[in-house]
Order: sequence, then structure tokens, then C-alpha cells
Amino acid sequence: MGGDKTKMTHVEVKSLDVILDNEQRDGYCSGEVVSGHISLKLSEATTVKTIKVLLKGYAQVSWMHKRSRCSEERKLQFDLSGTQDLIFFDSGTYEIPFDLQLPQSPLVSSFSGKHGRVYYMVQAVLKRSFHESQRVNRELCIISHIDVNVPTLISPVSQTCKKMIGCWIFTSGPISLTASIDRQGYCNGESIPIYALIENCSSRLVVPKAVIYQIQTYTCKGKTKSIKQVVASARGNEVPSDTSSRWNGNTLKIPPVAPSILNSDILRLEYLLAVIVQIPGAKNLEVQLPVVIGTSGHGMSSRSIVNMSLLYPTFTLPDVAEAPPSYAEVVSEEQFEEHRTSTCQSRPDWLLDGSAFACIQQFHLQPPPPYSEVGRFFILPFFLLHL
Repeated sequence: MGGDKTKMTHVEVKSLDVILDNEQRDGYCSGEVVSGHISLKLSEATTVKTIKVLLKGYAQVSWMHKRSRCSEERKLQFDLSGTQDLIFFDSGTYEIPFDLQLPQSPLVSSFSGKHGRVYYMVQAVLKRSFHESQRVNRELCIISHIDVNVPTLISPVSQTCKKMIGCWIFTSGPISLTASIDRQGYCNGESIPIYALIENCSSRLVVPKAVIYQIQTYTCKGKTKSIKQVVASARGNEVPSDTSSRWNGNTLKIPPVAPSILNSDILRLEYLLAVIVQIPGAKNLEVQLPVVIGTSGHGMSSRSIVNMSLLYPTFTLPDVAEAPPSYAEVVSEEQFEEHRTSTCQSRPDWLLDGSAFACIQQFHLQPPPPYSEVGRFFILPFFLLHL
């Protein structure tokens, strides 16, 4: 947890800082006491009108919407303070202790995402007569306790979906998927046992996989913005045509992630377990099962599950995208020759004459350049888009 010292503009006050008693602590929960001291260094004797310690919390969201910024800030439900009035200090270094007890009511966990954050701070305010107030902040990590042993989170959940492949007389049979988990509440480091039945009555080979998504939802003035991230995934065995496959508790381990945030009206952090059947040439079949990531349960304490780094996650996209298949894998030599012959025969005589047709023939039906030569994007000549 970091803090910053104020830049003093008055010669009497050399430095002002907030020091917490346990700087290495992962975070604080509702009802706990935040203790520490204010460090004050003076170069000259001075009279302090007021020294105040405040504990504040804010939830902020912000993103661009139609060329304008949509932003909102909510002050969280407490503003604790302690005050000492009218004190005379000689030059030297002073430590002024403080104790602030967090409210017993549930708090929103600290979190920092792409379009918003929830943060808390201990603020020290020094006031002197005929001087501007001087302030210094120390960030404080808050963890909202979520017990995954409550009845609503230990009940099983299941979903089924079915899809017909093809259309009209070209149908090749249905593919059905049923997936379930024995409970909805889990903690970091646990593995989710997945039970699934994939029935493939089509003519295609399909591949099942399981994915855990983190969904960040930001709300501002009636508008919402969602970010969906993959935090874990696992691939199952292929399911050939006219066969079925069953998962009897196949596991997917939960990586270190921030706990769910369900008690804020402008920033939510949720998780989904998706079981997906990948179908070549068709839209995937998918069921989504809600999952809550808690801080304690199943014999684990909140201190052993959550650390501050999980509340400020970073996700990055791959540096290099996967290359597309080569031209030879998509179009055979027989198809290329057949299409070139039929295309040339169908051209009108007026188009076969002149330099335009010669230029077209230079590029038409030629393999694209290797992926390594052009990177992620390749722009075709404009006239080729109309062929």
C-alpha cells in the first residue's frame, strides 16, 4: 500500500506523512481497526490549529462514449475522522497516533479495472492559522468478506442447450450439451469439478472446452460498459460424429483473481464458467454457469486467500496473433485451375482488352503474401474488392 508525502510550502513544516502500524498487511475487513501514526517534522516552533485524520472511500468509473467522456464518482458510506485541536509544537519530530474503526456493515472491496476503480485512503490534514491546509494521503486496501458456505452458493446449477447443424435438406443432425457444477461459490486455488454430457449426432467432429470469464461491468448515468476477460481455460477431447462424451468431474483450477464485487451500483466484478462446444463452420454451442469467487470457505480463512495484488489485476492481449492457414490449405490446385478457367471464359470481350485487365490478372486468384511479411493487417487493392 503506497502513500505520498506532501510537498511542504512552509519552512516550519519539513514533512508530513501517514504511517500504518502494519505496512505489510494484505488488507482490512469490516469492523477492523486501522491504526498508525502521523509523522510530523518541524524546523521551527509552530502552533497547529487542528490535526485531523480522515478515512475515505470512493468508487469511480469513466470511459469514452460517442466522443464524450462518461464519468461518475460515488463516495462510499463512511467518513471516519479523529481530531486534535490547538497544539503548540517545538522544532523536532513528532508521532501522533490514531485508531479508526471500520464500520460493521459490508464494504466494497478495493479494485482497479480498465474503466474504473474502488479505492480507500487515510488522509491527514494539518491546519494552522493564516496558512493553507496541508494534506497527505495513504492508500488503504479493503477486502469485502464473502463466505462461500452460505446456502445460496452451495447449491448446484445446471444448464442444457441443443443445436441443429445445417438447414433444410442439408441438416446433419443435432448437437446437445448439458453441463453442471455442484456449487456456485469457490475461492482462489480451488478446482471446479465440471460434469457435462456432449452428444454429437452431426457429421462434424466437435471439440469441447471450459473457460472461466471475469466480467467487469461499469455503470454511469444509465449507460453500461462491460469488459470480458478469460482467466482460465481447459480443452477436452474431440468428439467424433455420431458419438457422445461425458465429463465426470473434470476439473478447472481457479487462478489468483480478485473476489467478486456484487454490492456496488456503479462497478461490478462477476465470474462465469462457460462450457463450449466448438463446431467447425457453425456457431459454437455454449452454456454459462454463474460462479462467485469468495474470500473464505471450505476450511480457508480470508487472510490465506486474498492479497492486495489480486485487487489490481492486469490483463494483456497476446503480442502476436495466430497466423491464418496457408493458401494451399484452403484452396487446392484443382480448385484453383477450375475457377481460373471458368472465370476467364465468363469475361466479356471488352474487359479482356487493355491494361486494366492485365493489372487485374497480375493479382486475381493469387495466394496472399506470407503472414510474417505483412503482420496482422493486409489491404487489398480497391478494384479487387469488386471482383
